[in-house]
Amino acid sequence: MRRLPTRPLASLAALGMLTLTACGVETAGSPADAAGRPVGGRTIPAHALMRLTDVHEQTGMTLLEGPTFDENGKLLVVDVTAPSGEPKVLRVDVRERTGQALHTDDRGTYTSAQFSPHDGRVYLTDFSHGDIVSLAPDGTGRRVFFSGEVDGTPMNPDDLAFDRDGNLYVSDSVGMSEGKATGRVVRIDRDGRRATVLADGLSAPNGISFDADYRGLWFSELTQNRISYLLLDGEGRVASRHTAIRVDGGIAQTDSIAVDADGNLYQGLHGRPAMAVYSKHGEHLATVEIPARAAQGLESATNVAITPGGKRAYMTVSGPAGGYLFAFDALAEGVRQSNGG
Repeated sequence: MRRLPTRPLASLAALGMLTLTACGVETAGSPADAAGRPVGGRTIPAHALMRLTDVHEQTGMTLLEGPTFDENGKLLVVDVTAPSGEPKVLRVDVRERTGQALHTDDRGTYTSAQFSPHDGRVYLTDFSHGDIVSLAPDGTGRRVFFSGEVDGTPMNPDDLAFDRDGNLYVSDSVGMSEGKATGRVVRIDRDGRRATVLADGLSAPNGISFDADYRGLWFSELTQNRISYLLLDGEGRVASRHTAIRVDGGIAQTDSIAVDADGNLYQGLHGRPAMAVYSKHGEHLATVEIPARAAQGLESATNVAITPGGKRAYMTVSGPAGGYLFAFDALAEGVRQSNGG
């Protein structure tokens, strides 16, 4: 999820979205040594595919998130700050570079999207209202899948991931607006009847994704600039937890996470339109960068979807200049873990 600094936070509070956080990046261009070679991994250039949204007059911003491919190869994208009546979920033909409205309503503040392997519906996290809703692939048939308290506390669900059986794993950023380390990772059974806290005491947890083998979960904490690993026992319970990667983001903070077929992590950054790429062992492999001229007016690179079975990747980037899709070549092929969340 994201906090896009195109408006004062007080204005966001009036919208009921005080703590929406945006993947972002600092200025374009990687640090270099005396010979001009990039430091801390190579640079992967990204180019603008299309502008998908303009800044909304009512909310003063646009913020694209949760890119996920449907079974027909169309890319679904959510606009977190879209007001009532304007598209909150869009469907994009990346080959034709065209987009169309798929869904809108008068309630949701949707921060992520992903298709369930259980029922084939697309699931959305409503950050402001604590709901998880689902839609048919054509955008119709809205249902509330989960709502209410978990262990006595309402959620602020940000991103989500599915296991192979269709159970949901959600980053819950509850407490972020007060600056409290009360965030959680929550598991919800695929029927929506049981919710279990897997980790708590977290500082604005944001990105979440299974590793390539579904053995554990990567999750990021926005206000700690760290990525942790939650090893699971095969029954959805926690076997161990540790801090895995500390991100040297400067003014940028850790946002959403995607994982490719080789297990590499693509870490979105709030505060800079770029993305850091790490190996599963914590090595900084690369930084996805937008050329300086194209980066003007862009402040947030929230998330990425890598084409299933291919390496073409599509990154959601937003700012005062609008909401864009940028394309780049990933290090490995796309899988479910690199398709939404």
